[in-house]
Amino acid sequence: MNDMNDIKHHLNDQLLLGYSAGVLPEAFNLIVATHLEMCDECRAASHAFDSVGGVLLDDLAKAEMSNDALSKTLDLVANTRQIHKTEVDSEIPNPLAAYVGSSLADIKWRPIGMGVRQVVLKTSKSATARLLYIPAGSVVPDHGHRGTELTLVLKGAFSDETARFAVGDVEMADQNLEHTPMADINEDCICLTATDAPLRFNSWFPRLAQRFLKI
Repeated sequence: MNDMNDIKHHLNDQLLLGYSAGVLPEAFNLIVATHLEMCDECRAASHAFDSVGGVLLDDLAKAEMSNDALSKTLDLVANTRQIHKTEVDSEIPNPLAAYVGSSLADIKWRPIGMGVRQVVLKTSKSATARLLYIPAGSVVPDHGHRGTELTLVLKGAFSDETARFAVGDVEMADQNLEHTPMADINEDCICLTATDAPLRFNSWFPRLAQRFLKI
């Protein structure tokens, strides 16, 4: 797990609040949960939002519960603890391991051009999550955004027109940003990304392949 002092680019309050309230798309939830496993600062902020939500729940009218609600909840807690126990030594953070397994070596990458590879994860249709593999020194084609794109660095680092992003850092991009991410020259970069709309590529080849590559 990365030292929180090494993480310079964090989640904003809007995302953390949406995560606590359970209103984010599954793909965005995955980004947030994975970052929280890596970042002490954002995890503490998330706990604070959870506490506020708990206070608000106390003010709501009481709801009837089924007779087996307690036993189902205890079973869920037990299963969750078992998952964390088996995956705690994984090179992939626990929330992401539930989607791709515990080893980067087992991921079946698909080439998307210029040496970059990806794997699209199975999430709800409201947003798309994918892993990106960018070889050292390689670039992702220059593009803009029709919606929101979140990118979490899992290995290596990349830079674009705004900043450098290393392990644990999150870049939040919207319609106002056009960029050309480039992996550091000395190490391959692996990122977890989530988008709620197709990217807007500036060159013709990525635009041609976009439909087939789900980007």
